[in-house]
Amino acid sequence: MDEDLVDLELDRHLGFEAFYRETHGGLVTSMLLVTGDAELAREATDEAFARAVGAWGRVSEMASPAGWTYRVALNVVRRRARRAGLERRLLSRQAPPPDVPAPAGEAWAIVADLPPRQRTAVVLRYVADLTEPQIAQAMGVSRSTVSSTLADASAALRRALDDPHEHPADPEAVTPGGGTHG
Repeated sequence: MDEDLVDLELDRHLGFEAFYRETHGGLVTSMLLVTGDAELAREATDEAFARAVGAWGRVSEMASPAGWTYRVALNVVRRRARRAGLERRLLSRQAPPPDVPAPAGEAWAIVADLPPRQRTAVVLRYVADLTEPQIAQAMGVSRSTVSSTLADASAALRRALDDPHEHPADPEAVTPGGGTHG
């Protein structure tokens, strides 16, 4: 009986390792593109995987362990953003945020101008290569919301590509919040 438990635990461990290898890079990249902050992206990813391994027996049985893990990472990002907002309100002075180079070149300057929900959906779909149901799970919204959000983002990107004067020529001019400075 003890050997069966050891074998089961080894199978779970190996299953998590394969999941981690397959998912880790895409999650870090996605969180970087969502946040514009490499440290926050790594921290959110690490936290999501730590929670996944702790609950791997349950998570591995889900329809989309990747979607669950992306959602945990996005929740970590949101929690940190709320905490940062509170800290800013409590501090009497705050230094201006540092300029962050665009993480994905010139195309990122256009994507970074999208509203946060659209930007997140685009990153999860085209960088993380998640399906709409997985994106819905990760973002905590319905699949139809993901579909309409992606359609709205696509329309906004088409408009932006049709009017190159709408966006900076210098992708380095993108700030972490997604805006531009001149």
